Amino acid sequence: MAVEIAPSVLAADASRLGEECQAIAEAGAHRVHWDVMDGVFVPNLTFGPDVVAACRPLVDLHFEAHLMVVKPDELAPLYIEAGCDTVLIHAETCPHLHRSLAAIAEAGARCGVVLNPHTPASSISEVMPMIDEVLVMTVNPGFGGQRYIASVELKIAAVRQMIDDSGRSIDLEVDGGITAATAGTAVGAGANVLVAGSAVFGHRDGPAIAIKELSASV
Repeated sequence: MAVEIAPSVLAADASRLGEECQAIAEAGAHRVHWDVMDGVFVPNLTFGPDVVAACRPLVDLHFEAHLMVVKPDELAPLYIEAGCDTVLIHAETCPHLHRSLAAIAEAGARCGVVLNPHTPASSISEVMPMIDEVLVMTVNPGFGGQRYIASVELKIAAVRQMIDDSGRSIDLEVDGGITAATAGTAVGAGANVLVAGSAVFGHRDGPAIAIKELSASV
């Protein structure tokens, strides 16, 4: 199973986001992960769609928007218009998850569901036929630089089994505390996409070495 690296620009230098996106593209990243926060669902504010749109022409990488927001139905179309190829929404914020995912797909983007550490894998069983990706949080969302919650690997394995049973090609992504030390066990549990922020942009030798180390660790 090929493993993709999706650096989170939450940890990038906000004063030069375009250059940071170009740097990770040159370093071999597979995706750019945009952690979109509204200050309500999580206690932080980050990237609006205009910021994403400004960076979109600079790199030929897959853009994914992880919407940590209380109104994903209102915001998802804006991020698709800004150039995001995948939109990920939290099961915890969607009372009508099936409808929300269908709207993303109808707008022309890949759709995915995010599960917080406390949210059981079973909560997405009824939407498995329509999703392209599952993101399992290995920290509580809202801030970068947190410690990896190893017990979530049981849920990663459960989601991998659900994907295998579905017979569909669905990405299983993990986000939170991913480093060269934790990536291997996350992949061992079933993940095939790794979101890493601080481990990439905070690496003392730069993003290229960081991505190389992450890839080597799995």
